[in-house]
This record gives sequence, C-alpha cells and structure tokens, in this order.
Amino acid sequence: MAKSKILFECQSCGNQQRKWLGKCPECGSWDSFIELKAEQIKILKELEHANSKASEAICIDEVEIEKFSRISTQDDELDLVLGGGLVEGSLVLIGGSPGVGKSTLLLKIASNLANSGKKVLYVSAEESKTQIKLRANRLEANGSNLFLLTELCLENIIEELHKKDYSVLVIDSIQTLYSDKVSSAAGSITQVREITFELMRLSKAYNISIFIIGHITKDGAIAGPRVLEHMVDVVLYFEGDATKEIRLLRGFKNRFGNISEVGIFEMGPKGLISAKNLANRFFTRGRATSGSALGVVMEGSRALVLEIQALVCESAYPKRSATGYERNRLDMLLALLERKLEIPLGHYDVFVNVSGGVKIGETAADLAVVAAIISSFKNRPLSKDSVFIGELSLNGEIRDVFHLDIRLKEAKMQKFKNAIIPSKPLEDIGLRYFVAKELSQVLEWM
Repeated sequence: MAKSKILFECQSCGNQQRKWLGKCPECGSWDSFIELKAEQIKILKELEHANSKASEAICIDEVEIEKFSRISTQDDELDLVLGGGLVEGSLVLIGGSPGVGKSTLLLKIASNLANSGKKVLYVSAEESKTQIKLRANRLEANGSNLFLLTELCLENIIEELHKKDYSVLVIDSIQTLYSDKVSSAAGSITQVREITFELMRLSKAYNISIFIIGHITKDGAIAGPRVLEHMVDVVLYFEGDATKEIRLLRGFKNRFGNISEVGIFEMGPKGLISAKNLANRFFTRGRATSGSALGVVMEGSRALVLEIQALVCESAYPKRSATGYERNRLDMLLALLERKLEIPLGHYDVFVNVSGGVKIGETAADLAVVAAIISSFKNRPLSKDSVFIGELSLNGEIRDVFHLDIRLKEAKMQKFKNAIIPSKPLEDIGLRYFVAKELSQVLEWM
C-alpha cells in the first residue's frame, strides 16, 4: 500500500514543507505550519495541473496584440490609476487598513457602473443588506442595476452569477469567503488560493470585471499568500490615515498600464470623492514658521507641492523619526549636514514629517528636508513663497531631478515666487530662480 504524502503549509505566507518546522524559512513566522488534509493536497495538485498545461511556442512576429476593452468607472482618479478605465474581464485587488474607505469607494464605483448600464453584483460577507443600503443612501449610490448579496460561500456566489448577466462583481472581502471544496477555515491560505483561482477563471471565461477587497497585515501587505497578488491583474493600495480626510490610491501592479499614477481622494459626508482641486491641501500659506520648507514631488504624471516639517531639539538620548519619509535617507542627510556644514546634530532629536499623509518615494525632496532641518536648528523661518527642489549626493552636491519644468509649472500655478533648484529650466516659467550646485550655497541663501 502506497504511503500517503504529508504536507505542511505556513498560514502566514503559504510556504510548504514536507515536515513540520517551528519557524517558517520564508517569512520567519513561528508556529505557523499546519498539516494539510488529503482533500487540501488534492486541490493543490488540481491547481498545479490547471496552471501547467503545455503550450506551443510561436514566433514573436506572429503574435497578435490583443485589444483590451475599457469601461469608465465615472471616477477620474480611479480611472487614472487603472490606466484609463476598468478593463473588461480583469481581476482587481484593492487593499488598505481598516476604515480607510475601501468598501465606501467600491460601493460608489458599483453604483456608477450600474447607472451607466452595467449589471453589478455587490457581495458582502461582513455586512448585512440593511447596513449596505444605509451606506448607499448616504453616498447616493443607489441604482436599479446594482444588486446586493450577503454570502460567505463561493459556490452560492457563482450560482447567483449564472442567474443574471452580470458585468461587474465586487467581493468584500476575499478573506471572509470559503469554498465547499476546501475543508479549512475561511481566510486560510488554502481557501484564499482556491477562491482567487476560481474568481480568476470566472473573470476570463465570462468576461466579468471583478473587484476584490483584501485585508492587510500589520506590516501593510495583503493578508494571505503572496500568490494572491500574482494571480490578479491589478493590485491597488489605499494609503492615508483613517482619521484624516485625504486618501491616496497607489498602483503596485497593473498588467494593462503603468503603476506610476496615484489617485487622490477626499473623505466627505458622501464618501470618497475624487480630489480634483486638492493640490493646495498638502501645504499651508500662513505665517512663516521655523522648521517648515516646501518641495515639489512627482506622483505619477502629476506634481504635488508638499510641506516638509522638521523639529530639532537638544536631547541627552538623541532620537531620529520620520513620517512619510524614508528613515535611512534621513540618517544619510543628517550625516551629510554634520560633515559638510559642521552642524552638530549628534546631541539633538530630529523629527521629520510630510504633511497630508503622503509618503515620499523619490529623492527630489532631499533639499526641502535639509532646508526644514536647518530652519528648525537655527530657529529661522523660511519664506512661504519659496520651493526647494533637488537631490543631494554624499559629497554635498545638489543634483538635477527629472521633470523639473513640470514641477516648476505646478509651483507657479500655486502662486509661488521663488525656486531653489540645481539648474535653470529649459523654459522661463515666471519664477525667480536661485541655482545652487552645493549644499553650502543653500545655507548662504537661508
């Protein structure tokens, strides 16, 4: 009699081993391995077989480019992040922390699509129909083509899909569903893998666009196996503090477009709305105060003027903290200030914050960060009519940045007068420029 194979799976990342381990070698979680049952191992083999069908190679010159049909979600910011609209038959995963507005946004989008003539099925495994209806009334998100279903079982959802000719399906959320084919609990690695695979098959077979809401872990990643993000077509993350109005929707994967675009939303009485005129919400134009400098960063194709705040105070046990800015980059800039400008920050606390909940992912804000730190250290306010743009190298050189003209045009639109930059722009934008090649020149200007 053949000996049955034993398989253990990590419930944090989905790593599989032939024997039980106390610590997962993939994600480092302790006591996360559980033994899979025979039915679960059988499902895994079926999934592997479905994904390993042999195909014949053809010459790249013979490949015909497939044309994707897009539909507008009636929301400019979401269409921008999706690459121009929702692709029919695509599988879109949206993640974010609790209370950030994932369900609110998708209910509004479902209503928009329903009002444009698409049949939409909104499936909630966490709320009752009454709760969803109350929110829909508040958001003004009702429509005759929008259907609600409160269901936990995947098979029942599929049965409902076959009853009507639905074009869009919204799942809220993937971690709360379960399939009768899998005996493990809802939210387990095996359940999420099986359900996502089945939804992917449905989206391609019936040309249904599917939105999936995913919970995130304390580290900010989508809860569940990493294969979840690999299987879907688009991965979007909501960023922002649930206690503040501004939310950012950032793309991390998009098979139908680029991932450089960022959508900006504002949470109001009627839910999340596109922030079309919120370019001036990330900085203040009041009285000049020390420890505040303005910079211009690129978020996709759009330039944003941001306020960088810094607080430097003497301390016996110095601390370094950064919100919205990379901590390692901050340590490098502080070392640069001590070495090149001989500013003794070794006995000072340094705190840096980016207003509006934006996370800076580029180096063009280096000059603004340094200016805010020096301003706080010297207790010298900076002009609210000036913006700082430039990347700092380890030898104190201020380097050019990409899209300088676009950044300066945004500064001019926001009625700034001065710009401290590493080189003159190709065209005259109408600002007064102070060209600085070395960090010491900026200190002279201040």
